[in-house]
Amino acid sequence: MEALLISTGAVAIAEIGDKTQLLAIFLAARFRAPLPIVFGIFAATVLNHTFAAALGVVAGDFLSGEALRWILAVSFLGMAIWTLLPDRLDDLLKVSGKSGAFAATLISFFLLEMGDKTQLATVALAAHYKSIVTVAAGTTAGMLIADVPAVYLGEFAARTIPLKLARMIAAVVFFALALATLVFG
Repeated sequence: MEALLISTGAVAIAEIGDKTQLLAIFLAARFRAPLPIVFGIFAATVLNHTFAAALGVVAGDFLSGEALRWILAVSFLGMAIWTLLPDRLDDLLKVSGKSGAFAATLISFFLLEMGDKTQLATVALAAHYKSIVTVAAGTTAGMLIADVPAVYLGEFAARTIPLKLARMIAAVVFFALALATLVFG
């Protein structure tokens, strides 16, 4: 249960203001079809984060003890710093394609998540908790918690959520995970 809750919370907070959340807002404004966009986000995240969690569990099996603890702590610290860097909507305008809302969302979300901080968080959390299903379910839930309201609230959400504050909170969460990893292993 801890792995599910930590995975959900860490990704939900980290996703606020992230490029994929901005993409959700853009796709909602472009297609005006929230349900296919939500299903596209869900499908892309399940695929991407299940792969990332599997990679994390395998990495966790090969690395153990002190080495894994330090790699995880440094990874979480790196994510804390990365979270403070704003993503730009300009980079996303090239991604949407001309296909339907579901296909555009599925493809663009899957590709944008590659190497993203939430995908790397999924790898690190799975290495720590050694659970593909629980971590992937938690990080997928976290993505949906952050992105579904963005789809339905669109531009209103972009104007009202203080992104700087959200980034700072996410950075604190990842920093706390780094400290907890070092202290509690």
